[in-house]
Amino acid sequence: MATRAPRSLLSVLLVAALSRSASAADFIDQTGFITGNQTIVSDGNVFELGFFIPNGATDGRVYLGIWYKRIPGPTVVWVANRQDPVITIPAVLRLSSDNRLVIVDGNNATVWSSPAPTARTNVTAGGAGATTAQLRDDGNFVVSTGDGIVAWQSFDYPTDTLLPGMKLGVDAKNGIVRNLTSWRTSTDPSPGLYTFKLVLGGMPEFFLFRGPTTRIYGSGPWNGAELTGVPDLRSQDFTFKVVSSHDETYYSYSIRDPSLLSRFAVDAVAGQVQRFVWINGAWSSFWYYPTDPCDGYAKCGAFGYCDTATSAQCSCLPGFQPRSPQQWGLRDNSGGCVARTNLTCGSGAGAGAGGDGFWSVNRMKLPVATNATVYAGMTLEQCRQVCLGNCSCRAYAAANVSGGVSRGCVIWAVDLLDMRQYSGVVQDVYIRLAQSEIDALNAAANSRRQSNTVVIAVAAAISGVLLLLGAIGCCWFWRKKTRRRNETAAPGNSGDDVLPFRVRTQHLALSGARDQRLDEKRECDEKDLDLPLLDLKTIFAATDDFAAGNKIGEGGFGPVYRAKLEDRQEVAVKRLSKRSVQGVVEFKNEVKLIAKLQHRNLVRLLGCCIDDDERMLVYEYMHNQSLDTFIFDEEKRKLLRWSKRFEIIVGVARGLLYLHEDSRFRIIHRDLKASNVLLDRNMVPKISDFGIARMFGGDQTTAYTRKVIGTYGYMSPEYAMDGVFSMKSDVYSFGVLVLEIVTGRRNRGFYETDLDLNLLRYVSVNNIYFLQAWLLWKEGRTVELLDQLLDGSFDYSEVLRCIQVALLCVEVQPKNRPLMSAVVMMLGSENATLPEPNEPGVNIGRHTSDTDSSQTLTANGLTITAIECR
Repeated sequence: MATRAPRSLLSVLLVAALSRSASAADFIDQTGFITGNQTIVSDGNVFELGFFIPNGATDGRVYLGIWYKRIPGPTVVWVANRQDPVITIPAVLRLSSDNRLVIVDGNNATVWSSPAPTARTNVTAGGAGATTAQLRDDGNFVVSTGDGIVAWQSFDYPTDTLLPGMKLGVDAKNGIVRNLTSWRTSTDPSPGLYTFKLVLGGMPEFFLFRGPTTRIYGSGPWNGAELTGVPDLRSQDFTFKVVSSHDETYYSYSIRDPSLLSRFAVDAVAGQVQRFVWINGAWSSFWYYPTDPCDGYAKCGAFGYCDTATSAQCSCLPGFQPRSPQQWGLRDNSGGCVARTNLTCGSGAGAGAGGDGFWSVNRMKLPVATNATVYAGMTLEQCRQVCLGNCSCRAYAAANVSGGVSRGCVIWAVDLLDMRQYSGVVQDVYIRLAQSEIDALNAAANSRRQSNTVVIAVAAAISGVLLLLGAIGCCWFWRKKTRRRNETAAPGNSGDDVLPFRVRTQHLALSGARDQRLDEKRECDEKDLDLPLLDLKTIFAATDDFAAGNKIGEGGFGPVYRAKLEDRQEVAVKRLSKRSVQGVVEFKNEVKLIAKLQHRNLVRLLGCCIDDDERMLVYEYMHNQSLDTFIFDEEKRKLLRWSKRFEIIVGVARGLLYLHEDSRFRIIHRDLKASNVLLDRNMVPKISDFGIARMFGGDQTTAYTRKVIGTYGYMSPEYAMDGVFSMKSDVYSFGVLVLEIVTGRRNRGFYETDLDLNLLRYVSVNNIYFLQAWLLWKEGRTVELLDQLLDGSFDYSEVLRCIQVALLCVEVQPKNRPLMSAVVMMLGSENATLPEPNEPGVNIGRHTSDTDSSQTLTANGLTITAIECR
């Protein structure tokens, strides 16, 4: 029940009117307050506190929050009354006589108040002898008494955002639990579906929950050096720590450059934890989790582990096999794995003596350890003996490996869950197995080592013989060449000068081609690319000598084949066509760009092959091929329900956002289209074909080319007509793609039958496809655009939002198109107010010059330009 304030609201307002303005300082005391549009601003002008109405909210709910002062939006990082909005205005924030923050509404009823004060930490007081509530430059809103004691602080009660210096975890001494809980929606700050929090137990670990109990992601246990499931947590621009003691356990981070704005938040739409940094006027997501399918909690069940480098992803730990081979074969890995041989639980563990032993793995995310037991003072050998004496023990490992030294140990007497494999060593985990299994694993390892030794020895012998023969051949060739030069060379001329011109030209051409192949081979083999180089024999075997039955497509680069490597991994091989004019350039470009990119919505490049005039790229295999095979095929399109179409739209948007803003390099794709969006086994979209992509450096935002290359119907007006491309060019292509997904119709551009032009030779920017969509939008008849095969099974508001976003993306002026960060936000905002799109496709023509080779003509008021398209 609401309580009455000791003074009437009118008296509070009168006193405040005669006193100082609250917005003139960074604090309020017991004589001050804030209401309406009044705010307080931190001393360094970094953060601002006041009342706000969430963007897009229409029901008048008012909240007290903190946001960045100099960032438009606003970006709210903390909300006081997220479960108790003010309905009856005006809302007033003040300090009560017992040193609590209080929000009262227009009826003078208390809507929210801070907990009763508890002594915390000595700080610099806001004013001698007086209690103040001060907003600091780190974003912390602190109530402190005159003697410098913190009575309350907002950092102890985070909402969905963790700022530098905040703690995420449990303060057992003071009874404070600090979790991050997403907003309910983008317009509702009340607690949402996702919570990221610490789960106490054997080893500290943080989990992302959907709802109260469903874990969807785990950070991996803290081993004293790292969270073993977050290998890329460390960064040059920030430091972090995990503190685990009897009094409190928490994660915290700090920024090395104070001018850099960074926040860690739980996204209500994506269901992810993300780290954002403010760069170039926008929030860029530097990393987020879950990132890929292997981040899904316990994806491979008990005693299984996940590896994104394999097509199956899930495998059993050494000495284990699938509990249900049939389900495992159907990619249902929830049943996990069981030991091939039962444990004996005997005391002996020596080879040949029966009993049990241990097999170590060292490239794994540690199993969930919240139910494990930690022995801080025990050595690994002591831990081994304890594990052998406990029939329930399944594995053990060092509990702390900071500084490269193993200290203490942790014992798992439960199923091993949520493991995944990495390319680098994490730490040794000793898995308990029957001794017979260990003997078999050792025998297999020895066999592989012996085989490798034999191969090395044979290779060394052959190399020695070849070197000897090569030396003999060189000596013979040199003597013969010297003798010939002495016999035939005219005085004053070298041997090369007397060669016919045609022969010397051929020699130089062959040398140049050889050098070019070596350069390309070197590009594939550079250490920083970490890209395997496959030999031609392996590719021929994998594709069955490029059998016609294995051909799955063809593009500007050349044909694409389905292949299966020796380890049974399915891959796709793009083979450079010998007739391809731009194939060599595209090949080198794709190797340089995509080998450096890692995102769940980008296709992964696994290797390349260069042998004589053969050039090939090896990719992960996409079981459902490209998006165009679904959305432009009436039978397959029936299988593409709206929920899946929306997931594909959002996935492509996230992939494009990564290319533009979140990768190490700013990449402009230049050829985004339905056929360049591939679908994996789970219909997850992956952007592909980076042959004509361009990398921007530094602050570069636009570039110009005289040779326009792309696909008709997808190219932006400024690119098609003037050769100018930028991030906004890709945004335009994305808008086209969204309309195609929604309508199930291909955008072919405008076609005028009176004009004798091949459709492959021109692009019209006055696109009837867009005009039709825009006119239907303006007339409120957008439903007529929808694919009739959806048959009413869709979220109508979601469809309308996608169409509106698409129309914003295809506006003719690049400056009017949104950035992909804004696109992702708009797609994920259920109640956001989106801008009204302008009429698309209005163009004033191409700027021509005497050197332009493209053909331009005007008919019926439409400007059409001949360019090179694919």
